[in-house]
Amino acid sequence: MSSLTGILALTRDERDTLETYARSRAGRADLAHRARAVLLLADGASYTEVTAALGWSSATVAKWKARFEADRLAGLWGRHRGSKPTLRTPHMEARILNWTRKPPPNGATQWSTRSLAKRLHVPHTLVQRVWQRAGLQPHRVERYMRSNDPAFETKAADIIGLYLNPPQHAAVFCVDEKTAIQALDRLDPVLPMSPGRAERHGFEYYRHGTLSLYAALDPRTGSVVGQTAARHTSADFVHFLTTVVSTQPPRREIHIILDNLAAHKTKLVQAFLVAHPTVQLHFTPTYSSWLNQVELWFAKIERDVIARGIFTSKRDLARKLRRYIDRYNHDAKPFRWTYADPTKRIA
Repeated sequence: MSSLTGILALTRDERDTLETYARSRAGRADLAHRARAVLLLADGASYTEVTAALGWSSATVAKWKARFEADRLAGLWGRHRGSKPTLRTPHMEARILNWTRKPPPNGATQWSTRSLAKRLHVPHTLVQRVWQRAGLQPHRVERYMRSNDPAFETKAADIIGLYLNPPQHAAVFCVDEKTAIQALDRLDPVLPMSPGRAERHGFEYYRHGTLSLYAALDPRTGSVVGQTAARHTSADFVHFLTTVVSTQPPRREIHIILDNLAAHKTKLVQAFLVAHPTVQLHFTPTYSSWLNQVELWFAKIERDVIARGIFTSKRDLARKLRRYIDRYNHDAKPFRWTYADPTKRIA
């Protein structure tokens, strides 16, 4: 059959329409191919030449030639109307959302767009659109810590008041300690960052020990008083409080925000408070360290120094921490810390 010719006779209107179909870039691609095949046959091309030009088989060429001869231009349109589209109706959307909240029967912890689409016999793109519209991301999980402090509102209001309206001529500090900072030294050379490749550290390391970092953040200026210690005992904490007090003029009222660590409530701390009556401690509610702004600064020094740092000794670790604090204080800025709704209890 490939050697046969299939010359077709076209009217002027048919040729103009077929040429429009063939040139169209916005129309259906399959219709454009069929129009080109008919035009080639009308110009005297053989089946072999048509199959070479379009990549079709001789049977396909013969089929569309026969359809054109039978129905003319209408025969070039496909006879199968396709599957009925699945619409995002309110009922379908509610069904998808309802199933999304159920655990999958196969033991997985959450649905994927394709697994849920297979279960409901709908396109996965429909599930994706419904999830996007509802703001659902089943693959994500967030964690929270619920405060069980019966005096949560009172303590939180006290601390927020120190941030928003501190006592006149008084100093406010957010104090905490970052414990067990490891002085890790890499055994293999560090491969520097290069185009298309991140900095690479070897898996093997050597521990030189750990240090604790005490920090007192001034929420008004953003400056930090820092001090390293080999341990984090109550005596170390009192020594750091003495350092913080020494940065302020004598007899100045000092308010210190801190958490409920046992080392913050010992007899040594009580004796320090008796010896320094201008110092007042404000404890955050239990499991509410987010109320202490120094935690934001600890997150920053973790990113900037500790997480990727290489330390040849504990002394090297302490030196790099102090250097970072000194340079940070040259351009310190307060955190733009906000509490969206003080009337609402945070669970």
